[in-house]
Parts: sequence; C-alpha cells; structure tokens
Amino acid sequence: MSKPTTERKGISKALRRFYGVGDFGFTLMTNVESYYFQGFLTNLAMFSNSTAGIISTVTTAVDACLSWIYGAVINSVKPKKWGRYRSWLIMMPWIVPFLYAFQFLKIGDGAVAAIIVTLGFISSHICWNFPYVANVSMIAVAGKTPDERAALASTRGAYANLSKVVFSYVCPVIATFFAGIIGETNQYGATAFVLGCIMAALYYAHFKMFEGYEVVDPAELTANRKVKSADRTGGMDLIRALLQNPPLIALLLADIAKFLFNFVVAGSAFYYFTYVALDIKLQAPYILLTNVFCVFGSYAAKSFAKKFSARNSAIGMFFIMAVVLVICNFLYANVYAVIGLMALAQFGYGVAYSLTPALYADTIIFSEWKTGKNATGWISGLQNVPLKLGVLARGIVITACLAVASFDAKNVDMANVPVELQKAVCLAFMIVPAVALVIAGLLLLFGFRLTKEKVVQYQDEIAARKAQA
Repeated sequence: MSKPTTERKGISKALRRFYGVGDFGFTLMTNVESYYFQGFLTNLAMFSNSTAGIISTVTTAVDACLSWIYGAVINSVKPKKWGRYRSWLIMMPWIVPFLYAFQFLKIGDGAVAAIIVTLGFISSHICWNFPYVANVSMIAVAGKTPDERAALASTRGAYANLSKVVFSYVCPVIATFFAGIIGETNQYGATAFVLGCIMAALYYAHFKMFEGYEVVDPAELTANRKVKSADRTGGMDLIRALLQNPPLIALLLADIAKFLFNFVVAGSAFYYFTYVALDIKLQAPYILLTNVFCVFGSYAAKSFAKKFSARNSAIGMFFIMAVVLVICNFLYANVYAVIGLMALAQFGYGVAYSLTPALYADTIIFSEWKTGKNATGWISGLQNVPLKLGVLARGIVITACLAVASFDAKNVDMANVPVELQKAVCLAFMIVPAVALVIAGLLLLFGFRLTKEKVVQYQDEIAARKAQA
C-alpha cells in the first residue's frame, strides 16, 4: 500500500510573514460589494428601492442558505490531488473574476437587468466560497500548537484589514478610470473583474506556501467513496460536531452580530456621506482612516489576547464598540466627530475579527474531544454562515431603514434633504449595529465557556487517545 506524503512540521518563514496575502486579495475584491453594491443598485443602475431590496434580499438569502454546504462538501468528499483543503486554493479562484463582474453590470432593462445582476452575485459567491473555506481550514491543518494557530490567524487578520486601507486608494482610481471608458453605470463591473484577478493570483500564493503541510495519502485518492479516512466525515458526524458543541453555537450567533455590524456599517456609509454629510467625497478618507484603525486593532489583538484572553478581549471590544456607536448617533450632524468615532469602533472590530479564528479553533478541538471525529473543514466552513448572514442583514437592514423615510433616490432634493431621511440613515449606520454588538457580547459572555486551560487539556487527551489507537 502507498504511504502518505511526509507532513511538513513547523510554520515556515513564508507563512509567518505572508500568510494572509490571499485574504488581502479576497477582501480587496469583496469590498467592492461591501461598499458599493447597494449604491450601485439604487444610484447607478437606477433600480427602484423596492427592486433593489428584492435583488439584495434574494441574492444574499440564497448565498446564506448555501453557506453551510462548502465545509461539509470539502470534509466529506475524497481529497483532491493536492490535499483535502489545499486543492481548492487552485481549483476555483480563477473562475470568480468572470462571474463577479456581472454583479455590477447593468445590461438591458427591467427584469432582465435584475436577473443578470442576481445570477452574477450567486454564481460568483459559490465559486469563491470553496477556496475561502479551504483557506481558513489550513490554519488548523498547518498550525499544530495554539501559538502557531494564533500567529497564522493574527497575520491573516492584519493582511485582510490592510487591504481595506489599500482599497480606499485603489478602488476609486480604478473605478474612475473605467468610468471614463465604459461609463459610470458599469464602472464597478470592470473594477470587480480586476480585483477578482488579484484575488486569484494571491490565493495561488497561499497554495504554494502550504505545500507540504497537508498529508496526501495516494491510497485515499483512489479509495472507494464508502471508505472514510480520519478527516472524512459523514452526515451524522457533521450534525454531532455542531449540536454537541454549545460553545460553537454561541460563537456562531455572536459572529452573525459581528458581521452585521461590519457589513451594515460599510453598506450604509454611502448613504451617510450622500444624505447626511452631503459630501460623498468624504467617504474615501473615511474608508482610509477607519481601515487604518482596523489594521491597528488587528496588530494589537495578540497583545489583548495575551493579557485578557481571546474570549474576554472580544467581549470587551463588542461592548465598547456599541457605546461608541451610540455616541455617534447623538453627534450624527458633526461629520468629523462621526468619522473619528467610527475609526475607534473599527479598531475594536480589528481586534475581534483577528481573534475569532482562534475561538473557532478552540471549538474544533472541543468537538474532536467530545465526538472523537476531526471536523476541521466542517467547523471552519461554518464560519462562512455568519459572514453570509451578515451580508444578508446588510440588504435587509439598510432597505428597511430607508423605507422608514420612504426613500427614493430619484425624488430626494439634495438642496433640502429631509431630516427623516437623515435619521433613517443613522438608524442603519449606527443604532442597529450597536444593538447587534451588545447581543454579540452577551452571547460570548454567557455561551462561550472554553478557557485556554481547558483547550490544552482536551488536546492532551486527544493525543493520548491517538497514541493508544
């Protein structure tokens, strides 16, 4: 029988320094959607608010409904040539740019135009979710100790948030360039294609960096589908890994609230600077400053975790961010105060975002200790569910808040913007995200009880079982 490829030990210098460049490209690409998709629907493609709401709700609902399957598929099918997880980093990303562009193209009118945008959204997201899940899973595969996993997660978070800073410079330049060539309506379609190509290239860099870190057993590549390896799961294995894991359930719910903050704030910023600040040009420096603070938060996350623990740091940041957003609402007319306070909130988000993968890694260890089955891909893939539900919430929350003021971009008098519209925008931009953050903090406070000491204990017991097997 063929022997599996020898597994590489320790984290290489390339991984320590550059793991996360793929997330840099991924975030760079998806930020086009985060910051401009809702605005594209209402102000560039000129769909009515109701049509834009339907498009946003349908696309994100489908995306959210599919979000759980990616990790399940990766964990349950036979591994591919380059490994169960690593293979997906090269198989799918190159398709994404061609599909993603159609999400931002106005082709035709009426239902035809809406259907094209909808199909572009759904198909591109399906193709990028497989490599996204595989990429996150590699943290648990390559990182054999808590310190190694924390190092990879921290570096990944820093690169992902750094891309937001770069995005504030790059996206307006690329969009303006294409606006002069193909027109303002479709400028973000071309921008999405270019940034999608960058994502694919940087995911390939991850593919190369992880070479040797995943055991590939040649016998398993040709094994019958009914033959399961230690890391290949069935339906009941997946169900047990979730339902017998209370900390994971609490973390997933808290993560939904965290991503709701991220995507609703990002998506409603366009409306704040258009109808409250009355100067859309201020959005670019706002994106720059808030994302610089987000990067600072990512770098500080490791220090916070060391002093207070990852769990306690995340809880504290959620409550502090909520207070900051409430203060923002009282000062909504003071644009520069709002920008400064939002920057502080994004510092907290940078901390929480970078610590979250470490918390998921703890639930992976708890699951294997509890069920005896390695469900790394499945649990790593479940991280996709809160993200998608956060995107879904963006469309629902923003559309609902604008509907409170009977918003229609065609009928707004920019010389005399109604106070009702400004308050509706602030409801989406500040109040709803603040409530979500309070809920996230309470969920982790009372539902996530895993400590570092318990996780180390579980790891030791898992190792002892394997040694006796």
